[in-house]
This record gives sequence, structure tokens and C-alpha cells, in this order.
Amino acid sequence: MPRDDQVSTARREFLRFLAASPYVAALGGVAAFLEQRPLGQSASDHAAPIATPAEALNVFDFEEAARRKVLPGHWAYMASGVDDDVTLRANREGYSHLQLRPRRLRDATKVDMRVDLFGTTYASPIFLCPTGGEKSFHADGEVAVAGAAKARNTLQILSTAASTGIEDVNKALGRPCWYQLYAPRAWEANEALLARVDAAGTSVIALTVDNTTGRNSETYLRTRPKDLKQCDACHEGGPGGGPRPMTQNLTMPGGRGSNPAMDWAFVDRLRKAWKGKLIIKGIDTHEDAKLCVEHGVDAILVSNHGGRSTETGRGTIEALPEVVGEVGGRIPVFVDGGVRRGTDVFKALALGAKAVGIGRPFLWGLGAFGQAGVDRVLEILQAELKLVMGNCGTQTVADISNASVMPAPYPAARRQ
Repeated sequence: MPRDDQVSTARREFLRFLAASPYVAALGGVAAFLEQRPLGQSASDHAAPIATPAEALNVFDFEEAARRKVLPGHWAYMASGVDDDVTLRANREGYSHLQLRPRRLRDATKVDMRVDLFGTTYASPIFLCPTGGEKSFHADGEVAVAGAAKARNTLQILSTAASTGIEDVNKALGRPCWYQLYAPRAWEANEALLARVDAAGTSVIALTVDNTTGRNSETYLRTRPKDLKQCDACHEGGPGGGPRPMTQNLTMPGGRGSNPAMDWAFVDRLRKAWKGKLIIKGIDTHEDAKLCVEHGVDAILVSNHGGRSTETGRGTIEALPEVVGEVGGRIPVFVDGGVRRGTDVFKALALGAKAVGIGRPFLWGLGAFGQAGVDRVLEILQAELKLVMGNCGTQTVADISNASVMPAPYPAARRQ
């Protein structure tokens, strides 16, 4: 029989595994999973969430605290993926397939995480992904996120579906954010958006191309409250709806969604119209990476919309190497999806990413404690990254290379 200490260790490892699972997150967190209770019900006393941001030891500690405060419909919308949530899980699990190769006896007191992204220096390569309707998680929404980004000198990307206008976000941030573009069907609406973004001082846009035809949000539809009247108090259309100040005054024939007819000719037209930097968000293959370079794109963001677009079953960390290999250093490559630890950031940088984005973790912080929660999430991840850089003998981000990681061997049962 196993000893008590072995059982205790095994249980801790199991709970750690559950905490890292996006699938468990979709069900409402570890406490909800263990108690097999519906999304939105309260947890038992033994699973009491953190009461202040300072109590958090890792970003997962914010999950339950946020789940208890955010409206159940909004929570289900954020936590879920598409189809069977395979891609949602793959984003997270992909990082477990990489091991670190630390180098020793290198001065860890000289670690410098700073990166230059299109002429602006940030404290670390960790950035805040565009997520729609952040007021769904806290009344201060995108302004609270901007305040934390300013305090931690972090890049913030604002969504077209934001619940706050770019002018107010840039004011709170103290510098221009980057802007994620869901391209409307009518070109005139695109021109109006670009003119407003440019007038606000923003010079970098990221065209999203991985969610143009909608999605099958099955887990969300199963776990959201059946009665959505609670949503009527703040917006129309259920979770995912709500005011969108970036587009609410635009004439948008065909609706607010992205143009499903987008093609490389559209990219060329956008490239000609936009004089700033143009990123394509949602590239996962070397074939499309090659086309990005050929069409004059300035950077690529490897993304699958947080597992919320196409059920590819493939994590972004698994797609990253082929995109980086095709680009060959000609333009920078960024990545998001499944990042929960500083070691995850390090692994993505080792595979060639220039910067690494987070989404759900900062929404957990926002939902739990507003700006203070986002600030603590950034503080934790930046501290973890600095720690692993020092332990692996990499004093700068440029020192991190593919020599810093190696594939993890699969268990024998999976090799058969």
C-alpha cells in the first residue's frame, strides 16, 4: 500500500493538473469539478477563494474568486471553447510536451526581460490579448486593464468588441494601445475604424482572420443559465453582446461580425490603406505564414482564438515552430493561447516567439478584483518569467533559444 505521504503528494499533483486544465475552467474551476456542481453555484467552505490579490500564489488562484463574482452567463462565455473543447485543452496541454534545458553558473542577477516591439520598450514580452466586452467582468473593464498595463509597462491590445472606446483606453494607458480589427463587411466601415484608430494615436493593428464564419460554442450553450434576463440589465443579446463603442455608430451592412469573404486581396487593400504596422492574428500554418510575408504583413500572431474558433485539436505552441521556421526572422512572430505560467512564456520564446499573450488569466484577475487583480496577474507572470530565465542561464530575452527546450517523451501508452 502507498504511504500517506505518497497519497498526499499524488493528490496535490492531481489537483495541480486539474487547476491547469482549460476544460475544468470551463466547468467553473477546480472546486466546481470536484463537487460536480453546475456552473455558477457556490463552492463549499473548504474551497474558499482568495480574498485579496496579494494572497494569490499563481494565476489560477484568481479563477474561483472571479467565478463567484462574474455573472454566470458571462463566465460560461469566457471559459468555453468550441465543439468538444479539444483545442481549448490542447492550448494548455501543449506546454507540458516541452521540457526545459537549464544552463548553470551564469549570473542570474543580470536578468533583463525588456523587449522592443515596433519601437516601444516593454518590461517583458508578456502582453494582454484583445478580449471583447471586458465590462462583463468588472465595471471598470478595459480602463482597469489599461491601468494595470501602465503600472507594469505591458502591451495592451484593444478589441473591436471592447466595451470602452480607444480614446479612453489610451488615456488610461498613457500611450497608444494596439488595436485588434474585426473587419466589417463594408469597406467604408473599415475605413471609418482605421481613421478613428489613427486619430487616437494607435499605429499597430492586428487583423483577426481565425473567426470569420462564427463558431459552435457548444459548452457555452450547455453551461450558461437558461434564463438570460440578468443580461438585460446591462446589454442586449445575451453574453457576448453589449455596447461596442468602436462600432455602434457605424453603418454596418450585414451585421457586426467579421467579413466572411475576406481573402488575400482584402489584406492587400488593408495594407495599402493602413500606413502603420499590420499584424495578422490567427495564422497557424507555414503556408499562410509564407503568404503573410509575400503580402507585406509586419508581424504574425499565432492564435486560434483561445480555442474558440476552429476545433483543430492543435495547440498554438505546437503550431508556432512551423510558422517561425517559414518566416525565418523576416518578421516577428507572436503567440497566445493556454499561457498560465512564466515557464510557458519561456517555452514559447524558446520556440521563436517575440512576445507571448495572455487572455483568460487577466480576465480572472479583472473579474475578481478589477485593476488590482490584473496588476497582480502580471506581477506573478513577470516574476515567474524572471525566475525561470535566471534558472536557465538566460540573461536577456534574446538569449532564449531552442537550445533551452526539448520535446518531452510521451508515456509508453501514448507511443503504442
